[in-house]
Amino acid sequence: MGRLEILATLLGVANILLLVRRSAWNYAFGLAMVALYSHIFFTQRLYSDALLQIFFFVLQLYGWWNWVRGEEQTGDVIVERLDWRSRAWWLAVVVPAWALWSFAMARLTDAQNPFWDGAVAALSIAAQLMLARRLIENWPMWVLIDVIAIGLYLTRGLTLTAGLYLLFLVMSAWGWIAWHRAERAQQLVAA
Repeated sequence: MGRLEILATLLGVANILLLVRRSAWNYAFGLAMVALYSHIFFTQRLYSDALLQIFFFVLQLYGWWNWVRGEEQTGDVIVERLDWRSRAWWLAVVVPAWALWSFAMARLTDAQNPFWDGAVAALSIAAQLMLARRLIENWPMWVLIDVIAIGLYLTRGLTLTAGLYLLFLVMSAWGWIAWHRAERAQQLVAA
């Protein structure tokens, strides 16, 4: 697993660096990363994460298309924000989805840590959808996911992947700040 995990980790770093910079090219690296991690997680019996990578692959394609479509004339991707009602809707969908998925994994498979793995999966789906739609709320979701994932991957001996998620945690905080600044700049230009 060593070389494969190293390559997936490097692709992940490039993916997030480009995400923070709001470059649509992040998706090229993201597609390769999720393809590799699907295999890695399956062999570690983290089935929710393995299935999640397949979903991510499809969503990466959608996100790439949506980002290219949502660029300003300057080439920067436009940042958007959810209203409070929409945030409540996301919460009302994600929490039950996490519980149902985790329970199914615990009852129907030999999954390791099905509830933590399920949390990473359910929250990641929501965050990736938000990211594809250029919603700033994706970043605090990724911060939470990264914290959970670090512990989960350490329990499975995926030290490099846990390290990657530690880096993702730092970069998610950075992305949140950078996108907030971009949002303010957009508002100034619009005013």
